[in-house]
Amino acid sequence: MAQSNDTLVREFVEAFNTRDADRLVPYLHPDVVFHAYGDQQVRGRDAVVEVWRGVFGMFAEVQFATVHQAVDGDVVIAEQVHGLGLPGRPVAPVMNMAIYEIRDGRIAAWRDYTNPEYAQKLVAG
Repeated sequence: MAQSNDTLVREFVEAFNTRDADRLVPYLHPDVVFHAYGDQQVRGRDAVVEVWRGVFGMFAEVQFATVHQAVDGDVVIAEQVHGLGLPGRPVAPVMNMAIYEIRDGRIAAWRDYTNPEYAQKLVAG
């Protein structure tokens, strides 16, 4: 029995807390398109995993959590807190809104909306 789209996305968000990019692989469709507000789109599971491998290497702490989540068929909208801490710095609570489109039981499109300038200020302390 396939898991629900709600569970899929919640488990995906929890996987970030491991700081292990390979843990993201089972949740991502091979043709996934990831677009973080202000950055270029990243296409393909391998490319998305490499982006996050770099992010995990940069931060000493990664604490992602879902605040609210709504599901409408194959679309999941999630309000999240991305807790990011550089080495020697406190964890910065960066608010984020994510939209996921599910295809074949995996995330095929993923858009993150946050204010990158404000996030940089928070992370810098």
